[in-house]
Amino acid sequence: MVKTLYCGASSACFELENKLPYYAPAQFTVCLNGKEVSKHDTNVFSIFGLDPDTDYEVTVCNDEMNEKFSIHTKSETCVVNVKDFGAKGDGVTDDTVPIQTAVHFVPRGGRVFFPAGTYLTLPIALRSHTTIEFAEGVTLLGSTDRERYPILPGYVLDCHDFKEVHYGVFEGYAVDMYQSLICAEYAEDITIIGPGTVDGNAQNGDWWQHFTEFPASRPRLLFFNRCKDVTIHGIHACNAAAWQLHPYFTKNFNLYDVFVSAPKISPNTDAMDPESCDYVNIIGCRFSVGDDCIAIKSGKIELGKQFKQPADHHTIRNCLMAFGHGAITLGSEIGAGVTNLNVEQCYFKGTDRGLRIKTRRGRGEYSVIENVEFDNIRMEDVLTPIVINMWYNKCDPDGDSEYVWSREHLPVDDRTPHLGSFAFTNMVCTGAQVAACYIDGLPEAPVDSVKFENVDIQFAEECTPSVPAMMTFEKKVSKMGLYLDNVKDIKLKNVTVEGYEGDVIIADHYEKLDVDEM
Repeated sequence: MVKTLYCGASSACFELENKLPYYAPAQFTVCLNGKEVSKHDTNVFSIFGLDPDTDYEVTVCNDEMNEKFSIHTKSETCVVNVKDFGAKGDGVTDDTVPIQTAVHFVPRGGRVFFPAGTYLTLPIALRSHTTIEFAEGVTLLGSTDRERYPILPGYVLDCHDFKEVHYGVFEGYAVDMYQSLICAEYAEDITIIGPGTVDGNAQNGDWWQHFTEFPASRPRLLFFNRCKDVTIHGIHACNAAAWQLHPYFTKNFNLYDVFVSAPKISPNTDAMDPESCDYVNIIGCRFSVGDDCIAIKSGKIELGKQFKQPADHHTIRNCLMAFGHGAITLGSEIGAGVTNLNVEQCYFKGTDRGLRIKTRRGRGEYSVIENVEFDNIRMEDVLTPIVINMWYNKCDPDGDSEYVWSREHLPVDDRTPHLGSFAFTNMVCTGAQVAACYIDGLPEAPVDSVKFENVDIQFAEECTPSVPAMMTFEKKVSKMGLYLDNVKDIKLKNVTVEGYEGDVIIADHYEKLDVDEM
């Protein structure tokens, strides 16, 4: 069966329904109205260049499959070409004003179309009820002139009632930040489609050097602040100054068939960091960056207390994480918690960690992580497949304080985080090096429960010792088995670990350990 994920006015995205991580069982051909348009070997695929308000017959076929179905594209008010507003697309001329003018004046429900070319630009602000299309052969190229990037305040005070109105944020705080290359604030019904490229061009500027000395935090490539109903489909996003895609307090955010990349050495270039968002779909995407691939966040303790908005209802499916520190990370800024995360049919390849939870004392009582499920996951050459770390000591001035690293049973108070239930099923992990899993809870706030079922973890023959989790007094290890400390309820069913050294299960400070078919 083929499921339609998205069908807009000029593009559509589809998903094969099976249980395989990311890749299809075999290559298949896609035909549109009987004419071949593309071949694919992944479960998620796209069609571009469609006409609005039009019926199409789609055929997906190979030796084992022949499925036909119909789609009807959306209607729209109009399509305008940025070159009609003066954009040159020559990679040399500053196209900021023509692009912003086209975006500002396109009628509600219209589309701003970029034909092939390289469009050099400063930051662009989007409006509600607008579609942006980057056609094949398009590169939207960020200017390297940092001095010309506007700086947005972290917040301003309402002139009437003096309430905070938020604009800028980074790493869990409301702070001044450079305006992102593409941004939308307090907007709704926004669509960005490809197959063109949005290139932050940070490698040719100074964004990755001496950034701690900048007067404001670095811009994101795409930033959506308190928006609603946003879809990004089919683009290649790359080389951001900092995080690549950052939806913030945004509801109904969809990312389909998007490729996000940055050099391995680029600092803080997380691919996708949804923060305090509700209903996020990340499906059919590919990530290879210099930091975490997906980092789900909800602010530090101050924002957690102020807004109490967790990251909720996130679905990640049929994605490939080709390189990054963590394939999927929760934290470390999770002051309002993370709930209802479902990850399935994903392929992690060459990341430092698979699931990576980073929290610590000081994230606060609203920092609750609950109902996290991983199913049908393939990991290859992931150093440590599962890391749940409640002793994370980076990114904060007090990270190395005794309050954070003390192994004593401290009082539970309004600074204490809580980790709930986690389930890992139907996973195959080959080429691990450091630990099969590393789960380290707090003595005063143990992890509620962890379940592993139908999980096979194999270590590489040659392993380089490294730290499984970032914490004070960290120690390098290799070929460590299943390490679980301060977890109340541990269930292991049909779990295999091959090539480990020492004990296969290293468990301490638990209430129940249920091992079946180990």
